[in-house]
Amino acid sequence: MLTKKKISIIPVAYKDEGNIEELYKRVTKVMQEVASNYEIIYINDASPDKSQEILEKLASKDKKLTVMTHSRNFGVQSAFTTGMIQSLGDAVVIMDGDLQDPPELIPEFIKKWQEGYDVVYGHRSKREKGMGRFWEFAMHKFYEFLNSISYVKPLVDVGEFSLMDRKIVDIINALPEKDRFIRGMRAWTGFKQTGVSYIRPERFWGAGVATSSITRRLYWVRKAIFNFSYAPLDWVFYAAIAGVFVSIIFLLFYIISKTFFPSLINEVSLTAVLVIFVGSIQLISISIICEYLQRIFEEVKNRPYSVVKSIINDHKLSKR
Repeated sequence: MLTKKKISIIPVAYKDEGNIEELYKRVTKVMQEVASNYEIIYINDASPDKSQEILEKLASKDKKLTVMTHSRNFGVQSAFTTGMIQSLGDAVVIMDGDLQDPPELIPEFIKKWQEGYDVVYGHRSKREKGMGRFWEFAMHKFYEFLNSISYVKPLVDVGEFSLMDRKIVDIINALPEKDRFIRGMRAWTGFKQTGVSYIRPERFWGAGVATSSITRRLYWVRKAIFNFSYAPLDWVFYAAIAGVFVSIIFLLFYIISKTFFPSLINEVSLTAVLVIFVGSIQLISISIICEYLQRIFEEVKNRPYSVVKSIINDHKLSKR
């Protein structure tokens, strides 16, 4: 055994009916070897398949497994938050439900935690098949770009898969924001953090069709940028300056052409180009401002992160 302290493991299920049993089996095997006191909090984020049926069957045989079911799909960030609020562990591990976050890495997380690190995250040094080289390169460059513009530094090639000490979990749980991006919030807390490198495997054969898409990836790009950077607001200012500068150039060009080469200038075309240019800058600026207004709107409504429809094997109740 590596530790006698309580460890909480939080996987999320959404369209993962084909690999829930395998993930549970591997997590249980690992935890029985490294920790005498642990809990698994499986969040069913209103998965439309047979995930609930499978989880109920597993929970009926293992009281260490808590199953929490959302009333609808609230998204993986809210699902992790649900589990973190429910957790009782001295350390909490969050992981995706498709087995691309290998449970066998948890002992390494625990060892680093015992060395005094408050956050131990999985660093994707390489990916196996399943993601094209273009997307792998693009994601790597995006995180480098995000680091360059963000007031916190989310690490390159790092996702949610991590172990967090209880004090980190309590800090994140206490943050009032509803639009959550946990890897950024985790970096924001500071404290002593380190990574464990691993080769990220393909989705497990029973995991079904991947739920990510180009639209979904762009959603995560927007969430990362607008939650942890004010740089886009600076870009609005620079775009306005550029617009003024280009307008002056167009005006000078018009005056000179009208004075010395009146037959060469097409006033309609020149005006159309100028209007399109300025209008494009205005639309981009409004879009950026609207991204921030959208997030303010969500925070002001102050709705809960999620709604839990049912809990099986509630460890908080048994603790009372």
